[in-house]
Amino acid sequence: MSKYRADGGSACGCPVHGPCAHNARTAPAAPRDTLLAPPATTTAAPAPDTGRRRTAGVLAVPAIPGLLALALGLWGVARDGAAWRDEAATWQVARRSLPEIWHMLDTVDVVHGLYYVLIHGVFELFGASLPALRAPSVLAMAATAVCTAAVGRRLAGPWVGVAAGIALALHPDMQRYAQEGRSYALVAAAVALATWLLVGTAAPVAGTRPTRCLRWSAYAATLLAAAYLNWFSLLLLPAHAITVLVAHRRGARHLLAPWTAAALVAVAGALPLIAASYPQAGQISWIQPVTWTTLAALAAVLSAAVICARLPYGPAARTAAAARMTPASVGLPLLAAPQLGLFLASFVKPLYVERYVLFASIGFALLLGTGIAAGVHALPVRGGLALVATTVIAFLALLPVELHLRSATSRTDDVMATAEKVASVARPGDGVLFLPALRRDTASVTPSAFTGLHDLALAEDPISSGTLEGIEAGPGAIRAAVLAQPRVVLVTDPDVAPADLASEREATKRRVLDEHFTRTGTWKVGGRLVETYERAVHSGGGQQLEPLSATSMPSTAVLFLRAAPCSGRR
Repeated sequence: MSKYRADGGSACGCPVHGPCAHNARTAPAAPRDTLLAPPATTTAAPAPDTGRRRTAGVLAVPAIPGLLALALGLWGVARDGAAWRDEAATWQVARRSLPEIWHMLDTVDVVHGLYYVLIHGVFELFGASLPALRAPSVLAMAATAVCTAAVGRRLAGPWVGVAAGIALALHPDMQRYAQEGRSYALVAAAVALATWLLVGTAAPVAGTRPTRCLRWSAYAATLLAAAYLNWFSLLLLPAHAITVLVAHRRGARHLLAPWTAAALVAVAGALPLIAASYPQAGQISWIQPVTWTTLAALAAVLSAAVICARLPYGPAARTAAAARMTPASVGLPLLAAPQLGLFLASFVKPLYVERYVLFASIGFALLLGTGIAAGVHALPVRGGLALVATTVIAFLALLPVELHLRSATSRTDDVMATAEKVASVARPGDGVLFLPALRRDTASVTPSAFTGLHDLALAEDPISSGTLEGIEAGPGAIRAAVLAQPRVVLVTDPDVAPADLASEREATKRRVLDEHFTRTGTWKVGGRLVETYERAVHSGGGQQLEPLSATSMPSTAVLFLRAAPCSGRR
């Protein structure tokens, strides 16, 4: 295969089609009897293995990046047994029954409902473990690399395809979310597949009418699946709209109507999810307003992408003017539109978090792949050798980042390590408090570490209440329950945000510990604090205060003294 062919199966140099129709139109017509006659005896028969070699070459383009992404995803996937708070939410919800998950979605996390059901099925088949939790993300990121390579090959030839797929597999953000038990890698895979389906429609005659309808139906279904994994993926639509409009101006006038219909179907199908998630918008109140440094970072990435897109590269440079879709017309909108759209929306309500538009990195990989292919072919060595050397150099340059991503300290916190510390410092019969209540995920993920402890603030557990953190008692009942305990274990954050103390419940926990208990131990473990408290002594008498008896307390408070042990929850 020549490295300057635009497509593994195209001899005309067209980056969109296979063997191109316009070559057939411009070639002189053969006489009828020539067309029907058997081949001349002087024509050399093709080598028997030529077709097999060509097929192997076509398959190698997506296979190489896919296998690389799979290997990187499996490398250190257990992350020393660590799991951070977002993964803790997936873990505890996926271990509930389907009716319990459905009950929870009425209250919280409806945007992740489809993903929770998927992981529930994985746990049912393979058991609950961290590798099982992350395996769908590993496989999804490998599929993303495969689709990205296939898109690059179709747009600008096999070298761009391989380079784009490798660039995506090595991208630090993609490596990170390939090993997280959240939906972002699956969203990226759906977006990459939708982009591949869209690019395949650029040919003037893309199969028969049923085939074209099937492809557009698959495109709409893929968009809808991505939306139900995270409806921020609908920010892909402005990017694809730009790509389709550019192709329309270049002569692909058959795309606009079916694309519009498919996009409308996807949006209409996602509207129920969007409407259901609106009352739960308080879940993202933690997102900070965007800053101009964020815009500067986006501008830097876009500038680098534009430079890569403008580098001359073999057939892509020669045929870009005639091509309906190019790496630039697909990659630039995919990189820019989702990120800039979420950035601008954040001036109305803070929404911008990079992982919400992780799929935009697919566009960057396509453009970077074009730049890498141009650079590889400018070197005075074989293209394959230069690409392998480039990949190895990039891997080694990123090695410190890659090793950190696979360490237990790479995320915000580690609920597993925190639970282990609680188990080592708690005594049977101790009370436990979580400040804020969301830190109860420590017990929900590892209930065995809390065996014999009493959750002093909990009135209704997370499963029966259909929540992630459960429902806590009122401030008065919490105060009475805490004062009835001689020793309390507190699980909290190193720096508790003022917003976490805004409610009277949370403020009561802090106040009663400060006023009536003495802190006897503090450990910072897994990004969280574990503290032990014992009843304070009188400043004058020097004797420890006796715990309040049930008879000396209001009857309404006695109920909350009998909190169920944490080991009774999943």
